[in-house]
This record gives sequence, structure tokens and C-alpha cells, in this order.
Amino acid sequence: MTLLGTILWQAQPAGGAGLSGLLVPFLLMLGIMYFIVFLPQQRFKKRQQAMLEALKTGDKVITNSGIYGSVAGIDGNTLILKIADQVKIRIARSAIAQVESSEDAK
Repeated sequence: MTLLGTILWQAQPAGGAGLSGLLVPFLLMLGIMYFIVFLPQQRFKKRQQAMLEALKTGDKVITNSGIYGSVAGIDGNTLILKIADQVKIRIARSAIAQVESSEDAK
């Protein structure tokens, strides 16, 4: 065997070691990404959906655009929001960002 043949033969990686060496860190990164990104996002969506389903007339809410008001009526996926005396607007139920905590609970 020549010197060049010996160098090339020693430089070749082992057949299965290359694939498993890349696969384990990749799977580890996917697992970490699931716990850091996807799991909290799923929890947030479930809480938001439960909050939207629990809305009832009289609840004080804040919309995504920052409008404060109270729910005057519910019609399927839309709400009638009273934002001032004699001023009511119709908005999508999904536009509600949060329900204000009632002062009775404090």
C-alpha cells in the first residue's frame, strides 16, 4: 500500500458513526424546542379559548386594540361591547384580549 492509500484509508469515517452522531443532537434540539416553544404556546391557546368561551353579559373586557368596555350582548362569534353611554360596537369574540378582574374579588 502506498503512503497516499494509507492516509485516505485512515481518513474515512466509520460507516454508522456519522449518522448516529448527527441524529442524537438533532433529536435533542427538537425535544428542547418542543418544551420551550410549542408546549407553552399550546397552553396559552387553551387558556385563551376557555376565557373566550366563558364570556357572559356584563363582563368588563379589554380588546386587542386597547378598547375598554363591558359585554352588552353575545351573538355567536360576535359581541356587542358597550364602550360609553349610548355607544355600542360589534366586535369579533376573538378580538378580546383579556377579562378585567372584578373589584368584588379584591
